[in-house]
Amino acid sequence: MKVALVHDWSSSYAGSERVLEQLLLLFPSANLYMVADFIPPAERTFLGGRRPQTTFIQRLPLASRWVRNYLPLMPLAVESLDLSGYDVVISSSHAVAKGVLTGAGQLHLCYCHTPLRYAWDLQHQYLRDAGLTSGWRGAAALALLHYMRMWDLRTAHGVDQFLANSSHVAARIRRTYRRTATVVYPPVDTEYFAPGGRREEYYFTASRIVPYKRVELLLEAFRSLPGRRLVVAGDGPGLARCRRIAPSNVELLGSVGRSRLRSLMQGARAFLYAAEEDFGIVLAETQACGTPVICYGRGGAVDIVEEGETGLMFNAQTAEAAGDAVWRFQRMGKCWDPARIRRRAQRFDTRVFRQKFMDEFSSLVDPGIPDPEQLRPREVAGK
Repeated sequence: MKVALVHDWSSSYAGSERVLEQLLLLFPSANLYMVADFIPPAERTFLGGRRPQTTFIQRLPLASRWVRNYLPLMPLAVESLDLSGYDVVISSSHAVAKGVLTGAGQLHLCYCHTPLRYAWDLQHQYLRDAGLTSGWRGAAALALLHYMRMWDLRTAHGVDQFLANSSHVAARIRRTYRRTATVVYPPVDTEYFAPGGRREEYYFTASRIVPYKRVELLLEAFRSLPGRRLVVAGDGPGLARCRRIAPSNVELLGSVGRSRLRSLMQGARAFLYAAEEDFGIVLAETQACGTPVICYGRGGAVDIVEEGETGLMFNAQTAEAAGDAVWRFQRMGKCWDPARIRRRAQRFDTRVFRQKFMDEFSSLVDPGIPDPEQLRPREVAGK
């Protein structure tokens, strides 16, 4: 049985790459395809030595820095991949990977991180953030996104089964494609992210510093909380501005390594997050460390945070709402139970992901082929 794995583009080891890592363990003989591969050498370990087959996007000028600027060409790129020799195609898609061409005799299972967010319900937010709300450039962007929506909707018909990474994304798939998706939460390394050290008197947040992460909102919230300290980890184009406007009780660390990130999660009084995420793997990692979360109560956070037991949620993306949630957390005077918080996070363990993914795979494949249990690599099945 020949299996092809198809991923969008990749420039780092991030959330969708963690899913891909587990798929490569489950299907060690599969061939890997990407629209473009710009993963730094130091972060390529998860590929297990594989060199993905890429498209012409890989060779375009400045693609390594501005690959998203080539989005208009990506439908052509992903459709250029010849997968006709495979029995099963598994796509890991947040943009265009699900648009690969498959034939009548092939099965296509799509693990959908989100429908193409640029073109659907977040279109206006992206246009505002990019400064494309007026003029001829704005009109051209609207036309492009209209084309991408039509293409994205058409290619959904080529998928035999959708898996979604959260109930939030499953609802978006239903609304966008009129398809039902089974929720299989993305994998969290709960063995690595575990309680440790002692609690300190600081709040913590970690994310890439880009507009939709709303890090500036948290800085403003702590301007009105002078007796409280916020530590921020993460890099991005907005870091310089955040350093200019941050109040004195906010410390911006920039990029930190995985070990430092874990120790900051373990020591924080609570983890803060103001973005609306498709899932929000950093929230689950934090809770695996036994740390409560204070977050915006939309998106994937609803699947992760149990209000009043593993954290608190606020209902508006404003500095006032975030600040009020911190005050509410303080006033509760509650002794949060790290063991309970961690148990909730273990629903997202890597082993749970592998089991549930293979269950869905088994339900899709033709019963006439060998039992899909035989497809499990022994080193994975025995973990």
